[in-house]
Amino acid sequence: MPKILYIFLLSLTPISELRLSIPFGILHYKLNPFLVFFVSVIGNLIPPILILFFFKKISDFLSEKSLILKKFFQWLENRTEKQKEKTFKDNIKNFALSTFIGIPLPFTGAWTGALIAILAGFKIKDAIFSIFLGVLMAAILVTILTMLGIVISSNLNFLTILGLLTTIFIVGFLFYKKFKTKINF
Repeated sequence: MPKILYIFLLSLTPISELRLSIPFGILHYKLNPFLVFFVSVIGNLIPPILILFFFKKISDFLSEKSLILKKFFQWLENRTEKQKEKTFKDNIKNFALSTFIGIPLPFTGAWTGALIAILAGFKIKDAIFSIFLGVLMAAILVTILTMLGIVISSNLNFLTILGLLTTIFIVGFLFYKKFKTKINF
């Protein structure tokens, strides 16, 4: 199988998405970062768009087959209708969804974003636009971090990197301890 096809298929998966396909394509296969970026973004956009367009048809089909699923999808539909009545501005919802998808952490990808858009009652065009911006943001961040990792690893040794990470952890921990009482979690 061609390497770029493997990167494309990897970006389609719900767990890894482009958070794995970009570093894998650049670091393991040594492919052109721009090509990996483009293929990963395209691959990562396909599943959420399909989810947005076909969720209703799939839920209707499954509701016919199972009483439990029928009750679940009715509950979900009622919840979605209630969410539509909330007074959030559309642009704030769009920004929040894009930011959620754009932060490259586990379970914050385009698949989850598409489901959130359905649950929050987004219009399909707004959801697609927000998902596109979020995927683009995540792809840029992952590509930059991957390339930065290459530069750091080629110019620094393991102990220096370990020291930097330890310092960052300690400073973050001290910052948290100092301001923990002022921030209510």
